[in-house]
Amino acid sequence: MMPLAIGLGVVLVLVILYMIFRIGRLVDVAKGKKEEEVNETTNNNQAYLLLLFMVTSMVAFFWYSISHYEEYTLPVAASTHGRATDGLFWTTMWITVASFSVIFIVMFWFTFKYRYQKDRKAVFFADNHKLEIIWTVVPAIVLALLIFSGLRVWNDITSPAGANAEVIEVVAQQFAWTARYPGVKDKELGQVNYKMIDASNEFGLNLADGNTHDDFKSLELHLPPDKEILLKIRAKDVLHSVFLPHFRVKMDAVPGLQTHFKFVAEKSTAEMRSITGNPNFNYEMACTEICGKGHFSMRFPVFVHESIEDYEKWKSSQESWLKQNPEYMKYVPANLKEAAMIKSGLYY
Repeated sequence: MMPLAIGLGVVLVLVILYMIFRIGRLVDVAKGKKEEEVNETTNNNQAYLLLLFMVTSMVAFFWYSISHYEEYTLPVAASTHGRATDGLFWTTMWITVASFSVIFIVMFWFTFKYRYQKDRKAVFFADNHKLEIIWTVVPAIVLALLIFSGLRVWNDITSPAGANAEVIEVVAQQFAWTARYPGVKDKELGQVNYKMIDASNEFGLNLADGNTHDDFKSLELHLPPDKEILLKIRAKDVLHSVFLPHFRVKMDAVPGLQTHFKFVAEKSTAEMRSITGNPNFNYEMACTEICGKGHFSMRFPVFVHESIEDYEKWKSSQESWLKQNPEYMKYVPANLKEAAMIKSGLYY
């Protein structure tokens, strides 16, 4: 209640001051008092102060932008398309800053140059077709170039992945991430069915599909370096969002709809630790949709291996989901049971 009372008090004071000002003006009109003539010296002083404000503001703007650059700039791009995305960002930023600077200077300069002078008479004209065309066509061309450049990068990101791409599925749920990898034997993710999701089968693996038998689960996102990666993304409950800031990856995880994002990780975790000078640096995947009160906990460790061989070695060391959950063999068709046991590693 106290903040509300203070706010109402401030409003009341402002209204009273405005009413006093209006009453004073009406009294002057009633007395027939003439408008005071403009004091040319004071007017000139105000004009020069405007110029001073312009210069000071511009210097302060560029000083702050340069001296605090590291505080607001993007982290190092660790993916191929990340560099292209950053290029678009900085191109847009430079165009925006240049336009702002020109408009800012022109606005204050015209205010100064055409300040009131006793012997100067204003010239009135209704419109100027040349000016209208210039300030309509030029921004339209610049915006079109920026938009088409962005669409080209976006289409490249979302276009179908190559045949040799590393396919990884990321599943979101309140409030955790889970990754599913294809096994090293078939290198292909098996089919899923949301109706088969339960407490253990969190992916909804359709065990009638032989490709699921060597799929494995990971509670960390492991990525190969310098190889195209296709992230298949889905959500089990509400809207989530995959966000990998260093790779410039952001894509919503939508219930009932699979989305995807492809990229190439260029810098391993070890390289980034060297670049940042932080021996404890780790990549991280976060959820950027407010998906509930546990949203803050949706942080997923990400590790980029130093070589493809190292990545494949890690994959070979993982146990298949079916081996970890042998009770689900009952859902494997009879004609696939023996092959499933061999493929999943239940016996050799």
